[in-house]
Amino acid sequence: MNTYRLLISCPDAHGLVAKVSQFIFEHNGNIKEAHHHLDAQNKRFFMRIEIESNPAHLLDDFKQAFTQLAKQYQMNWQMNDANQRKRILIMGSKSSHCVADLLHRGHENELEGNIIGILSNHNKLSKIASWYEVDFKQVAIEKATKTADMAKMMNTVDSFNPDVIVLARYMQIIPKSMCEKYQGKIINIHHSFLPSFVGANPYQRAADRGVKLIGATCHYITNELDEGPIIEQDVLRVDHSDSAAEMQKMGQDIEKITLAKGLQYHLEDRVLTCNNKTVVFR
Repeated sequence: MNTYRLLISCPDAHGLVAKVSQFIFEHNGNIKEAHHHLDAQNKRFFMRIEIESNPAHLLDDFKQAFTQLAKQYQMNWQMNDANQRKRILIMGSKSSHCVADLLHRGHENELEGNIIGILSNHNKLSKIASWYEVDFKQVAIEKATKTADMAKMMNTVDSFNPDVIVLARYMQIIPKSMCEKYQGKIINIHHSFLPSFVGANPYQRAADRGVKLIGATCHYITNELDEGPIIEQDVLRVDHSDSAAEMQKMGQDIEKITLAKGLQYHLEDRVLTCNNKTVVFR
């Protein structure tokens, strides 16, 4: 028995759950897990169903037959084989905490995907990539040659043929063309101080301001910098006794956990987008 994941987004209509469930039954599928949600504000319905079936006859036949039902209800839908592990490309700069965490999770088979490479604008991450036996590519981004360097970076990304790209503290703005090409496939992580403390030394400025919460946000990349649909967030309380250095250490821990969770939700096909927000079926 193989497991498949059916993801549906469509205008709300009566009987959608019954129609889809009956269709799965008639095509010899067994529902293993099911989630659905109605976004009342947008009048849009979302569904995620895990289906067990004999792989010899389900996937192609199901997709062909389901097209008719999908047209009837104006569905955006996809059906993925859960056994087909997604190809993960990690992009980083100098900070190694998120990169190292993901590499170790991949090494321990904690991710439903295969890390196929690390791409960086610096050489610092090459040693850790070598230790985990992951392909490493460096594409430096220089002010004087930025346009050409960015083009080289995008060509290198394409050469990896990734299913998902993880910006694990990659400190360069992703070009618009790349955002559009990999829409819904580029995941980013940043600290929770945006937009209050943009730029360098955010933890020092947050400590000077006396913030009481620090955290991290994992989201999809769009053309609007750091404004993409949020997948996962987490926070931690701090107080006057915590220095900027201590806050940064705590913040990096939250970044690692939040990024790993957000990536795993994506790998398990648990995230659907609606305008600029997400529906995440945990």
